[in-house]
Amino acid sequence: MSTVIYPSPIFGPIHSRRLGISLGINLLPADGKVCSFDCIYCECGFNADHRSKSSLPTRVEVRDALTFKLKEMKKVGPVPDVLTFAGNGEPTCHPHFPEIIDDTLILRDTYFPKAKVSVLSNSTFIHRPAVFAALNRVDNNILKLDTVEEDYIRALDRPTSNYSVLAIIDQLKAFKGNCIIQTMFLKGKYKERNMDNTTDKYVLPWLKVVKEIAPRQVMIYTIDRETPDHELQKASSDELDRILALLAEEHIPATASY
Repeated sequence: MSTVIYPSPIFGPIHSRRLGISLGINLLPADGKVCSFDCIYCECGFNADHRSKSSLPTRVEVRDALTFKLKEMKKVGPVPDVLTFAGNGEPTCHPHFPEIIDDTLILRDTYFPKAKVSVLSNSTFIHRPAVFAALNRVDNNILKLDTVEEDYIRALDRPTSNYSVLAIIDQLKAFKGNCIIQTMFLKGKYKERNMDNTTDKYVLPWLKVVKEIAPRQVMIYTIDRETPDHELQKASSDELDRILALLAEEHIPATASY
């Protein structure tokens, strides 16, 4: 079973397949996972297996730790390409996420003004006005939409609270293109259900909605690390290339991480 639990509030830098040299900012506890999804492919494992016993890092703790690390990197390197909000769950669930974004942008401008600020989010809190506004201020507002079929999302991403894919889609459209859509493609089974979302059954309706959202970019990817359920499989490079070609036909900029 996968047990990749990240330090908090700062980890790395690491080399990201999609973003380059990335300094991680983890707004969740270092001893567990806090997420509004319980994805069957999550490298951090299932929520129930990593219940945290500590609280979220405070705004001050995040700011101080980030300041210390950026000063260190300024002296000895490496130069980050990106400061990435990720880690053990959903970063936008932090009650002071908007204020922490403000702090991060100031620190980025002070130490590494060419670095991008990215947020990897599952989109479940974008209905909150302050979260929506904060995401509009970052360089890379990367939002998850694994399919547009709600039954499949409930099997794959397993939302832990009220969830409506139609409401999420409407909120994604409200960014008016200032977002990057991120989608996981995979194959295999989970509890005897076929989880292959690389076929036209899933890809074509997703593509139609992505075109309506009109993001500035789409990032498609597949399994890279161990997953909690071992019957899941990577999508092939040919399958990802086919989806890239469909996006290209619609003039939607896209990248793939194999």
